[in-house]
Amino acid sequence: MFRGRYEHTIDAKGRTSVPARYRDVLEAANERRVVLTTALDPCLVAYTGPEWGAFEDRLGKMPQFDRAVQKLKRLYVSGAVECEIDDVGRILIPPTLREHARLKKEVVWAGAGRYAELWDKEEWARHVETTDDERRTMSARLAELGL
Repeated sequence: MFRGRYEHTIDAKGRTSVPARYRDVLEAANERRVVLTTALDPCLVAYTGPEWGAFEDRLGKMPQFDRAVQKLKRLYVSGAVECEIDDVGRILIPPTLREHARLKKEVVWAGAGRYAELWDKEEWARHVETTDDERRTMSARLAELGL
């Protein structure tokens, strides 16, 4: 499980460190790579290989002509790249993925359970800001879902 929030930087070649705690998760799954893909928001999503495979299996069972399913495949699956973790714990993020997430110099890794998100630090700050109305709406929706 990916938990916690970690700040890192990206170098001029597009490399960033994977947080040590996330590398521990990957090591426990016997993985030296992550599947990195575009998200609906301006960020990237990182999965372990097995978790990505399970996601693709679930997606493959959905109606292929459903417009939302098609859109998700176009965004998520077509944008997916396997990124190897080097010996010092970094991954190279391809330019197209960096562009999608608007990644500049400072980034935030945010754990989300079965996956982690990678955000530009300024985008993250804007994204997590919420108004009182948004909090009330979110609270009501979460209660509907049983949380």
